[in-house]
Amino acid sequence: MYDKETYLRVSAWFDAQKEKLIRDIQRIVRIPSVSEKGTAGAPFGEACREAMDLMLQIGREHGFYTENYEYYVGSIGEKDKDWGNLIGFWNHLDVVPAGGGWDYPPFDAVRRGDLIIGRGSQDNKGPAVGMLYVMECIRELKLDVRHELCLFVGCDEERGMKDMEYYTSHYPCPALSLIADCGFPVCYGEKGIVEGKAVSRDAVSGMILELYGGSAGNIIPDRAVLALKKEAVSQEQAERLSQRLSVEKKEDRIILTALGSGGHSAFPEGSSNAVYLLADAVVSEGILSGRDGMILEAIKTATQGNYGEELGIAFEDDLSGRLTCVGTVLRLCGGHAELTFNIRYPVTDNGGKICERLADYWKERDFQWKTERDSGPNYFDPSHPAVGRLTEVYNGLTKRQLEPYTMGGGTYARKLPDAFGFGIGNMPEKRKPEMDLLQPGHGNAHGPDEVLDCERLTEALKIYVMGLLALSDISLT
Repeated sequence: MYDKETYLRVSAWFDAQKEKLIRDIQRIVRIPSVSEKGTAGAPFGEACREAMDLMLQIGREHGFYTENYEYYVGSIGEKDKDWGNLIGFWNHLDVVPAGGGWDYPPFDAVRRGDLIIGRGSQDNKGPAVGMLYVMECIRELKLDVRHELCLFVGCDEERGMKDMEYYTSHYPCPALSLIADCGFPVCYGEKGIVEGKAVSRDAVSGMILELYGGSAGNIIPDRAVLALKKEAVSQEQAERLSQRLSVEKKEDRIILTALGSGGHSAFPEGSSNAVYLLADAVVSEGILSGRDGMILEAIKTATQGNYGEELGIAFEDDLSGRLTCVGTVLRLCGGHAELTFNIRYPVTDNGGKICERLADYWKERDFQWKTERDSGPNYFDPSHPAVGRLTEVYNGLTKRQLEPYTMGGGTYARKLPDAFGFGIGNMPEKRKPEMDLLQPGHGNAHGPDEVLDCERLTEALKIYVMGLLALSDISLT
């Protein structure tokens, strides 16, 4: 499915460009582009605007024509687009909040060998810059891809994809869209996503001074804090709690802190939810009573698992596996406890039905359920010839036998017509000594010390080029 001589030329080109690629990625990683509510000229905040400006500048430096669609989306490619023959690459420049627990500054783009350590290096700025190099490689080597190519970048993927909703309602879309924000070979389906809040009907008493944990709806919280009036905890209770939590005594309060292990809420395996650890320790000691105790008990029960059994919404199917349900952000708002949930449901499930069950569940516990968004699943026909071609190229170059798949992560594919995920993750492992610089549990997307292995990135980009060549004779319309 691929020509060996062409692959050697592509491989040599990327090997020669690796240092330049790394420098371009570092430039964009240094911008703390967490999406937030902005203004008309910067709809997702000034940092996202800055990231868009820089990415389009990098595109021009590489000799491409760029367009800015009101800072919702930008494109890098040719000026006159043949939309009916266009393959679009979609990546995002926004990142999740840094969170805590980092050993390296999250926005310094620290380099250690082939590794870039920084928020967004892996998800999704490194791949975004990488796709620019894919187009440049094809242009410089004059490879016969036959389809027109264009890179599109957005700024609100992590927070709700309002960038895509704006773009698709105002501008045309490519005939085929590939999202380089997942693992190889091909991801043809994504679970639906429900996010909402359970809000306590009663406010907490004056005994609770602070209660919070987590930083974003799609990050498993690695830290949670409860501050109580000093008299709420006896000396004996404090001693027992210190075996499970950090206990800090101040003049007017006692602060209990739980430390967990964060990660992406769509992939909770191996994580440890700090909100649950905090609630479980406090409830087991019987520290709070009355409505305070009932609120903490409800939080504990709802966060002790990751698959919805406790809330009566457990479901799975053969196409996409188990539903995941993670309590991710805990706050007090006007004295009322608010706990945000990030739920990824199978492609054959129904978000409306899930929200109805959650409303009933929380009503029985004197909470109100508030649905904030329900993003339906994405499904691309796996029998489409492009799926088989790309899978064959990946397996041939890596000497693997992987199959196309579905996943719990959410990408731009769910907002675009004729779209599916293709790479750039899930490359064969090559153990690097530099990885020993990271603590266990560090280095993942959405976690502390997020890392991008640029050697593996360049190998993935070579596969991308060869995959596009394999699509040359496939009609997109």
